[in-house]
Amino acid sequence: MKRHINERMAALAHSEIRAMTQACVSAKGLNMAQGVCDTPVPPVVLRAGAQAMEHGKNVYSRFDGLPELRQAIAKKLAQYNGIMADPETDVTVSAGATGAFHCACLALLNPGDEVILFEPYYQYHISALLAVEAVPVSVKMRAPDWAFSAAELERAVTPRTKAIIVNSPGNPSGKVFSRQELQNIAVIAQQHDLFVFTDEIYEYFLYDGRTHVSVATLPGMADRTITIGGYSKTFSITGWRIGYSVAAARWAQAIGAMNDLLYVCAPTPLQVGVAVGIQELPDSFYRDLARDYQRKRDRFCKALSQAGLTPSVPQGAYYVLADTSRLPGITGKERAMFLLDRVGLAGVPGEAFFSGTEGSQFIRFSYAKIDAEIDDACRRIERLG
Repeated sequence: MKRHINERMAALAHSEIRAMTQACVSAKGLNMAQGVCDTPVPPVVLRAGAQAMEHGKNVYSRFDGLPELRQAIAKKLAQYNGIMADPETDVTVSAGATGAFHCACLALLNPGDEVILFEPYYQYHISALLAVEAVPVSVKMRAPDWAFSAAELERAVTPRTKAIIVNSPGNPSGKVFSRQELQNIAVIAQQHDLFVFTDEIYEYFLYDGRTHVSVATLPGMADRTITIGGYSKTFSITGWRIGYSVAAARWAQAIGAMNDLLYVCAPTPLQVGVAVGIQELPDSFYRDLARDYQRKRDRFCKALSQAGLTPSVPQGAYYVLADTSRLPGITGKERAMFLLDRVGLAGVPGEAFFSGTEGSQFIRFSYAKIDAEIDDACRRIERLG
């Protein structure tokens, strides 16, 4: 039969994040499976997006984004990240950070290229690699602080290795890579002439006084780093799909061509909303964001600990991996379904983030929730006894 699904699809598993979200809807439970970030959107961002629609900004933008958004991103990169980027040649606005990552993979990876990523990993990074027929290679990080061995990373490199993926702050682990860890990665990338793709979507979600370090700012890394970010999480606009990539002009040109092919452009009026948000929101907005989410983390992790579901306390982002091995079941999915059936709380089975069986002991929860829902989640966990 000539008509059949593309062979790539056979390797792509249905997202457990989406599956548990659907199961939660059916059970009428509290969804802590998907990082939908249903906290309030900054009013200035909403107003600017609505006004852009009313004023006729409803047609295509340039393939790599509106000039005012690219300029705002470039200014923010210089001030917050320490990355010097030309908004005309180095910045590509895309359909969310996921879209930006997929465009980078399409532009820079060939079938059979090996790409190293750290485990536990974000499931969509794996899926994007498989979709372009690249080969994921895992380097394990170890709970509770998710440390990794630089020697193991070095051993993972082969003549077929093309890139390393760094996700900091990380999903699902909440790990914030230290400057020393990033320097170790940078040394290996330069020794073996590798790209580094960095997913920095959670760059403002930092706890306990930590600071964000962008790999592109390390010596020798500006030309080989593809920095990926966005405002879905920071502005609580996950459905707007506004992300970006930043790279040296020769790489950005190829990434932009893929962005044009896949998306034509990101939603124009929503680009305006994000641009105004970047330009007008004060530094205190970002400080308050980190403070509020640290409080959410502390309350939720305390409830997990008291229930015997020991959390690996996140250093950033808004996810926590909890050790749920005391719950009935053999697999993470069985334990996640027990939790949903027993107290109506949905999380993601840990196997979605691990290549081996160790994922079965974990469930990932997202605490990107309003305070009332955090309180509700804590009460539900307490009922486990």
